[in-house]
Amino acid sequence: MRRLATSGAAGDVGEVAAPAADSSDCARGRSLSPWRLIDLCAICDTGVGAPSADWNSAPSGGARGRLNEAEELSSAWEVHLESLEATRPQGLGSRERGLVLRMARQQPPPWVHAAFLLFFLSLGGAIEIPMDLTQPPTITKQSVKDHIVDPRDNILIECEAKGNPAPSFHWTRNSRFFNIAKDPRVSMRRRSGTLVIDFRSGGRPEEYEGEYQCFARNKFGTALSNRIRLQVSKSPLWPKENLDPVVVQEGAPLTLQCNPPPGLPSPVIFWMSSSMEPITQDKRVSQGHNGDLYFSNVMLQDMQTDYSCNARFHFTHTIQQKNPFTLKVLTNHPYNDSSLRNHPDMYSARGVAERTPSFMYPQGTSSSQMVLRGMDLLLECIASGVPTPDIAWYKKGGDLPSDKAKFENFNKALRITNVSEEDSGEYFCLASNKMGSIRHTISVRVKAAPYWLDEPKNLILAPGEDGRLVCRANGNPKPTVQWMVNGEPLQSAPPNPNREVAGDTIIFRDTQISSRAVYQCNTSNEHGYLLANAFVSVLDVPPRMLSPRNQFIRVILYNRTRLDCPFFGSPIPTLRWFKNGQGSNLDGGNYHVYENGSLEIKMIRKEDQGIYTCVATNILGKAENQVRLEVKDPTRIYRMPEDQVAKRGTTVQLECRVKHDPSLKLTVSWLKDDEPLYIGNRMKKEDDSLTIFGVAERDQGSYTCVASTELDQDLAKAYLTVLGRPDRPRDLELTDLAERSVRLTWIPGDDNNSPITDYVVQFEEDQFQPGVWHDHSKFPGSVNSAVLQLSPYVNYQFRVIAVNEVGSSHPSLPSERYRTSGAPPESNPSDVKGEGTRKNNMEITWTPMNATSAFGPNLRYIVKWRRRETRETWNNVTVWGSRYVVGQTPVYVPYEIRVQAENDFGKAPEPDTVIGYSGEDYPRAAPTEVKIRVLNSTAISLQWNRVYSDTVQGQLREYRAYYWRESSLLKNLWVSQKRQQASFPGDRPRGVVSRLFPYSNYKLEMVVVNGRGDGPRSETKEFTTPEGVPSAPRRFRVRQPNLETINLEWDHPEHPNGILTGYTLKYVAFNGTKVGKQMVENFSPNQTKFSMQRTDPVSRYRFTLSARTQVGSGEAVTEESPAPPNEAYTNNQADIATQGWFIGLMCAIALLVLILLIVCFIKRSRGGKYPVREKKDVPLGPEDPKEEDGSFDYSDEDNKPLQGSQTSLDGTIKQQESDDSLVDYGEGGEGQFNEDGSFIGQYTVKKDKEETEGNESSEATSPVNAIYSLA
Repeated sequence: MRRLATSGAAGDVGEVAAPAADSSDCARGRSLSPWRLIDLCAICDTGVGAPSADWNSAPSGGARGRLNEAEELSSAWEVHLESLEATRPQGLGSRERGLVLRMARQQPPPWVHAAFLLFFLSLGGAIEIPMDLTQPPTITKQSVKDHIVDPRDNILIECEAKGNPAPSFHWTRNSRFFNIAKDPRVSMRRRSGTLVIDFRSGGRPEEYEGEYQCFARNKFGTALSNRIRLQVSKSPLWPKENLDPVVVQEGAPLTLQCNPPPGLPSPVIFWMSSSMEPITQDKRVSQGHNGDLYFSNVMLQDMQTDYSCNARFHFTHTIQQKNPFTLKVLTNHPYNDSSLRNHPDMYSARGVAERTPSFMYPQGTSSSQMVLRGMDLLLECIASGVPTPDIAWYKKGGDLPSDKAKFENFNKALRITNVSEEDSGEYFCLASNKMGSIRHTISVRVKAAPYWLDEPKNLILAPGEDGRLVCRANGNPKPTVQWMVNGEPLQSAPPNPNREVAGDTIIFRDTQISSRAVYQCNTSNEHGYLLANAFVSVLDVPPRMLSPRNQFIRVILYNRTRLDCPFFGSPIPTLRWFKNGQGSNLDGGNYHVYENGSLEIKMIRKEDQGIYTCVATNILGKAENQVRLEVKDPTRIYRMPEDQVAKRGTTVQLECRVKHDPSLKLTVSWLKDDEPLYIGNRMKKEDDSLTIFGVAERDQGSYTCVASTELDQDLAKAYLTVLGRPDRPRDLELTDLAERSVRLTWIPGDDNNSPITDYVVQFEEDQFQPGVWHDHSKFPGSVNSAVLQLSPYVNYQFRVIAVNEVGSSHPSLPSERYRTSGAPPESNPSDVKGEGTRKNNMEITWTPMNATSAFGPNLRYIVKWRRRETRETWNNVTVWGSRYVVGQTPVYVPYEIRVQAENDFGKAPEPDTVIGYSGEDYPRAAPTEVKIRVLNSTAISLQWNRVYSDTVQGQLREYRAYYWRESSLLKNLWVSQKRQQASFPGDRPRGVVSRLFPYSNYKLEMVVVNGRGDGPRSETKEFTTPEGVPSAPRRFRVRQPNLETINLEWDHPEHPNGILTGYTLKYVAFNGTKVGKQMVENFSPNQTKFSMQRTDPVSRYRFTLSARTQVGSGEAVTEESPAPPNEAYTNNQADIATQGWFIGLMCAIALLVLILLIVCFIKRSRGGKYPVREKKDVPLGPEDPKEEDGSFDYSDEDNKPLQGSQTSLDGTIKQQESDDSLVDYGEGGEGQFNEDGSFIGQYTVKKDKEETEGNESSEATSPVNAIYSLA
């Protein structure tokens, strides 16, 4: 984390009620008179920044664009710290003092120095007179002295001036009056002296070349422009020429001359081939400043292209190409072997003789060069030699100016920028190679065109005052000074007794109104001239304010501020400042008044807030203006973003919490690498943080939080380092080539901030698996070269992968290929097997050898086999694949097998012998004497006699028992007779079969299994499993129809596993952690319901239900009663139920529901019959859908839910899942028939919900449930 310089926008510090007299003056930092005219710009010091986040943004827009006064220049910055401490207001605590010093010690941004220059210029610059007062002309805009124009465009020669009255203009050409009216092509812009020469109707621009000068005149004088030399740009064509091939000996120097046609301005020269490919330049081949192409020594590869000089002309935007040069290089080594280019001794390898350096440019051992002050000095030395020489530069008697000197063109050129007189002297270049060195000395003389030491300024005087104009310039040679008045030589002007000329100074005494004029100072030498205009104006003007009145300015606490008060008057007014109408003049202590009248407050405090008045006074009167100053708290980032290191793909949050003046609007923005940050989909910007999701490599960089208000800003910077996968290694090179090894060298890629831990070298060969890469070896991340062990006869190609903690890089580009020589195989194939696929064969298989094991071409395998017992002679065959089938073999006979590798270079060592077997046949015998012993209700034990080995006819895999459930001992219970099996691996005589169903009849058979399959089945055995414990009761439901009763319901177990003898219910009351006494209830096997009365209306109950057989109780199921309503609600309900009005209301509702029910029955009593049984537990069977007893008409055919039921094991009715049980339509514990056989109330509550959408008619709401819901 780094805090940056706090800054405040200049214009943001000050707000004014109305625009200034010339707001652009403030915006540009325009310098004004130290005596008569001062800017009204509020200037704040440290911590004042540009209004935008970009340092280069210039303030603009009236007061908002005004520059704040910046700190002293960098050298004065620390001195200012001491003054801040010395002038610290009494009463500041340590925290506030720390804030002051922290603000002061922040490094000022780059634009601050420019602001200083503008500030000091504003304290003493050229005199300005308000435009509503009479004044002589002043030139404000003019063309450059050397004015080059495009011949395709109209010519524009600029000349603009101001004055009161407005000046008129005329021109001279070549020192003679230029009559514009006589030339129809020439016109002058309105209210301007700018000339426009129009060629739309024809004409040649060259006819108007010459030297032009503009004159701006009014009744108070004449101002002159510079002498403007007008030239038309030229781009002449290259002369046609036929160039013979250039013949040169390899190693000799060569210069290809360009000689471009002269252009105006000079063209830009560059070399290309005729196919428009740029010529590659380096230390050996380079272009000189004169445009020629220099070869320090010619090599054979230089013949591969031709060389054409190209000239690009700036104004016409055209490129002209010279006919190309072709080279013919004579050599002792005619083959251009590219491998020799990187040879450490390339020249010796090509038979080129080495020689000492010699200079190609400049010639000889010494030369001289003249340069003008302020221009760039370019010194050049180009040398030939073998090997190519290196160039070094030195200055005799001193060092090269490090701040201005830079080397160009592969050190062959030295450029010194902005030359001054101290850069003159002797420079020498040293060209050296291993054969020797040579030196060339260049004597540099610095001349100077005239430059100002003291430029004349406008002079404004009151009648009777004295003054002077000074014109001092320097140059080499010393320039001469010539004075003119109103464009005429001073010698020929009318005499003026109040004027005295003393060389470079004109002295005025007791000036009068008649002394008004414009004076010109022309200073010149052989290298150029300077021309300056300065007028003398004699005025008698009382003080006047030039800025809007009653301005309002806001400034930041602890900053330094300057209040300016622009005024004008003649004689010079005296300016004084007052605060809040106090009588004492503000000067000294925390205040400082400059000579131009500006008031500086060195460090703003809260008590400095108030109204400031500036009063200007001279003998003709006085004028005053007021500025209201308001002090605001600074903007500060108190929790700054921290430097972070993050892995790619993670989330990063940068904090930025800000404290600011609440009356100012705060804006928080972010910069990345000092450029505005684009907030994309992966970023989220909040008021106090920036979150980056899924960090990528491009997110790395510096992040700057910019907290800004209208007046100031604070910045804090943090750096985000992203750990990424390394870049791929590059430039793989194979060296130290040997039969079984090679050295691989590579250049590591960027580790992307996470150190490389490993390098993985992979190889690919093009014979067995072309295009498939295999890992070869792994090396530490600290190495970039390794010796690789190789196998014979492999055409290797390598690549390298870098690995760090984040991941692996992309593979490098492949190296060149390297093939090792062949050899006999050193190993044999692995995983040799012999197995039969049929009863009369044996298939021999093996894993084929890879490319690194083949060691030679035509890899093949010699397969040998023989029967193990007979020790017969070996059978053999040569195989090219990875399998061989031996036919006509006996059943399951052992064989000895050998597989040996062989290539064109020889055989591998003798292989190991492997035992294989021919094919198997089905077993011939079954297990005998199978005995069964019942262990428990779900498991039995088996015992049998094993079969003889010769009957197995293969490898005995297992004995296998097949068994199936024949029937259940429970009547009318359907069972699945699907066959199941139990396996007993190996040659064993016993085993256990488990997971049987209790109380069932089973049958069982046994077989022997080998690799071919099952043998014959044994005799079928029968056995019966005893009774077991039942599974858990199904669908155990606990319902609470009211506060006093709990109803339980359940279904019979899915697997009774015997004859049910009953059910056991255990229940206990609990309330939080308190548990009551456990109660036990036993029920008959046919009972599936139980109702109990609550003894405690607050507690809940936990019920555990299990079924029993004669063996014991089975798996239990547990449910809890619903949570009861709170006691207050219960008491309230009881109280309401005893009220007479409630009983009457319930009776009325019951009567109304009864009437609706009768109407409903009348409408629905048209159709088939719906059976109703008195026995609640027995639904209708499918064979009796229209039983007359207890039936009534019902027309809805969809409501026949009682078909499809089935009988359970104990004789009860078992409902199918798809059946429509009446019990399911009930709600809670009321899903039963009422005592009178009615089912309407219980049926309609649920059925309405399910059938109203699918049927056009639906039943009315049950009155019983309606009343119950109201209760």
